[in-house]
Amino acid sequence: MFEFVRKHTKVMMILMFLMIIPAFVLVGVDGFKSIRASGDTVATIGNHGITQSEWDAAHKTEVDRLRVSVPNLDAKLLDSPAARYMTLERLVRERVLTEAAQDAGLNTSDARLARELQQSPTIAALRKPDGTLDIERYRELAGRQGLTTDGFEARVRTQLSQRQVEAGLVDTAFSPAGLVDVSLNAFYERREAQVTRFNPADYASKINPTDAEIEAFYQANPKLFQAQESANIEYVVLDLDTVRKSIALNEADVKTYYEQNVGRLSGKEERRASHILLSAPKEMSADERKKTRERAEALLAQVRKAPDTFADTARKNSQDPGSAANGGDLDFFARGAMVKPFEEAVFSMNKGDISDVVESDFGFHIIRLTDVKTPKQRSFEELRPAIELDLKTQQAQRKFAEAAEAFTNGVYEQSDSLAPVAERLKLEVKTVSNLQRKPVPGATGVLANPKFLAAVFSADSLDKKRNTEAIEVGPNQLAAARVTQYTAATTRALADVRANVKERLVAKQAAELAKKDGAEKLVAWKTKEPEHLPAAVTVSRDGTPVVPGPVMDAVLQADTSALPVWVGVDLGAQGYAVARVTKVMPRNAPVAATADQERKQFAQWVASAENKAYYKMLNQRFKVAIKAPRPSTNALEPQNVAE
Repeated sequence: MFEFVRKHTKVMMILMFLMIIPAFVLVGVDGFKSIRASGDTVATIGNHGITQSEWDAAHKTEVDRLRVSVPNLDAKLLDSPAARYMTLERLVRERVLTEAAQDAGLNTSDARLARELQQSPTIAALRKPDGTLDIERYRELAGRQGLTTDGFEARVRTQLSQRQVEAGLVDTAFSPAGLVDVSLNAFYERREAQVTRFNPADYASKINPTDAEIEAFYQANPKLFQAQESANIEYVVLDLDTVRKSIALNEADVKTYYEQNVGRLSGKEERRASHILLSAPKEMSADERKKTRERAEALLAQVRKAPDTFADTARKNSQDPGSAANGGDLDFFARGAMVKPFEEAVFSMNKGDISDVVESDFGFHIIRLTDVKTPKQRSFEELRPAIELDLKTQQAQRKFAEAAEAFTNGVYEQSDSLAPVAERLKLEVKTVSNLQRKPVPGATGVLANPKFLAAVFSADSLDKKRNTEAIEVGPNQLAAARVTQYTAATTRALADVRANVKERLVAKQAAELAKKDGAEKLVAWKTKEPEHLPAAVTVSRDGTPVVPGPVMDAVLQADTSALPVWVGVDLGAQGYAVARVTKVMPRNAPVAATADQERKQFAQWVASAENKAYYKMLNQRFKVAIKAPRPSTNALEPQNVAE
């Protein structure tokens, strides 16, 4: 059958053409777009929807970006439901702002786009030494984001239009000075309070849980007592050093390299010179420069008639403060140490020569070469190790790209084993046991690389025991792995963790007892104040906190129309606190610079609040609906405050 297709290619193309055209007629281009974008709709903006596949693609792009910018970020956090939902919210926001920009006719011109790209540090890093853009690297930048260069520029254009929507609001926000001062004075108000803490540790001795309570707590909280997942893997690493070791050099090439580079490899020639400098800065007038040159020519004629007077002439006439006192002596120096005109003159002279007048950015020089130090030529055997390393490194750098392609294709095409690619490229298959998803303390190299670990613990790697893709773990360094054995996270037996279970249960019950006692005291003290309370402390948002954050918030939010006022604060695992607010005081007057900074910060808060309100209004205008359920969170609930 395939032979028939190969021989009758034109016939098959005509048949396919006849099949495709009617499909376009019946379904239409939009129909094919809708087929391609099929999937559950997770959010709608007016008549436009966001599909599950678009959400997945956007989250993958976001994860890849974060892994590059924050390499040590826990991969589990990136793949959590909360992180995915944040990506969806960001995607919805982008679509809403795009709709708003189009609705308001806020377009980005080609000139504005070009200016943005020219000013971008990311694009600036892609420029060649001559200032032109490296097109190949520009394509790579776009490709890493799954885009062509046109697609990348279209995205930037869209982002600029989106910014215009918010800039019209944020950049015009303002706050009257009177409103700012009243608000900040209230925010930074000080209050005196007597705070009594009910710490769980003070109640722990009263707790003695039964075996049944311990087992019930263990059964209700299995994730607290899990052994971490782990994997036994084998892996291979391709790097520049590996490629270099595989290279065999031709003896003739090594000797030829020696003959061509022996001077450079033996060491740099150094020369010693003295000079007389007559300064002529760039801003000097043409007439003054001419007079200075004529004076230099006169001094040149003088020292050429009597070379032995060069040092004395330099002391009396040279304007180089660093060498004049030493008769113009500059000691030994190699190429690259002096400005170009000076260096070229010195390294073209013979010992004892006096140069013509040499002009540099510093002025006019008269130079005398006083000594030449030529390094001893080293033998071939002395230099062989350095030459072989140099040649192998050069060849390895040229061959690495080819080896990297073979490595990448090899681990993918024969995905059930690393042995074939290791044999082909002369790599060592290494093994490691009990590898965990997070790097262990002190781990370095490949086994501490987040991208490598994420690939090892990916679903495809764990479920199918296939090779991971080739992972770039460093400059000129690729790695791939295969899981040979996987142990899922399991709840450890109660017998093994009994002490830990009891400790956690005691802490929980002690916190509950502290809360109960504190709440009861709050009720009793409101009726009859105790005789002894802790000394009062000044609570304020300005300065170093003297009480826990929830207590500070409760004290500063309490209604102080009638003093004293009592508040109780549930501190969760930290117990309970009762505060008696006795006095309200104005904030300490800030210094001028601090006050100015605070006003600017307040203006930013107002702009942010207005922006949120505006975005909420846009959501209503464009009938935004997120259909995907918001994931539950394990974050702590807001602290309960009782008055």
